[in-house]
Amino acid sequence: MNNFTDPAILFFVFGILAGSLKSNLEIPQPISRFLSLYLLMALGLKGGFALAQTGLTPDVLISLGAALVMAFGVPLMGYAILRHFLSGFDAAAIAATYGSVSAVTFITASQYLDNQGIAFGAHMAAAMALMESPAIVFAVVMANHVRSRMRSRMRSQDSLTEHRGADASVGAHNPPLGKILHEALTDGAQLLLLGAMLIGWMTGESGQSVMKPFSVDLFKGMLAFFLLDMGLLAARNMGQLKGQSPWLVGYALLGPWVHASLALCLAWALGMSVGNGALLMVLSASASYIAVPAVIRHAIPEASPSLYFGMSLGLTFPFNILLGIPLYLFAAKQVLV
Repeated sequence: MNNFTDPAILFFVFGILAGSLKSNLEIPQPISRFLSLYLLMALGLKGGFALAQTGLTPDVLISLGAALVMAFGVPLMGYAILRHFLSGFDAAAIAATYGSVSAVTFITASQYLDNQGIAFGAHMAAAMALMESPAIVFAVVMANHVRSRMRSRMRSQDSLTEHRGADASVGAHNPPLGKILHEALTDGAQLLLLGAMLIGWMTGESGQSVMKPFSVDLFKGMLAFFLLDMGLLAARNMGQLKGQSPWLVGYALLGPWVHASLALCLAWALGMSVGNGALLMVLSASASYIAVPAVIRHAIPEASPSLYFGMSLGLTFPFNILLGIPLYLFAAKQVLV
């Protein structure tokens, strides 16, 4: 219930209600983009200032290693499950969406931990950046594999000449892996986060003092404004899932629990703190709705955006913001000491 007394969360709920009522309330796209970049910049600065004080300790390296394990494990597991009731392209796209992370979910969770007085390492922002790209690369590799199998089937048929046109069409959507890697690793939001973290680390205490009015005092209000926009978007994307298989709805709501549970087991095995373990759970349970869909739309045009975008933003994101974050922290408190 403490989560629902947070003004930022209440603005998110208000946004969902306004969107459900078909209100014309909206945040202009340039302002929404600015708010997103502000939050990432402020988060990166906070992380850099903290790293300047602590340095690269064993706890930092353990957390980053755990993040990489989850970044590769979640999309692999998701694809293996989804492939049973979806096409290879849709399975790869959804696996990438859920294998990557939501920066806003992470930022909201960090603010929630602050409100609860739970300590956590600011290096977890670097863990978030590490978890952004592996799922995209995995999805592109799997989509290319599906296309290759489709071409092989076409060539194995007796009437090969009838399928040459289709064969060329399948190959035309086979983007170079190097180009996809470049797009994934040079995404503007991710670069801003890492750049702000580097600047915070270089400037240390003096930079923290100068930037405090920007990165600390304004943060809560900006987060509330951005979550209002996210509530509006979430309400308007829930309709995309009408008529879809109940399996997809189940995956969107139960998948985060499974991913968070695996992250909790890993955090327990590595002896991570409650705060760091909870954030690893949040990152593993979140789903990207900005960076990954933008890349996947071009890299895997055969996949349906209404599935991976509607599931992540229409179901998983609201679930994590309203219920998931406090429940993940509760579980971390029970297991991690």
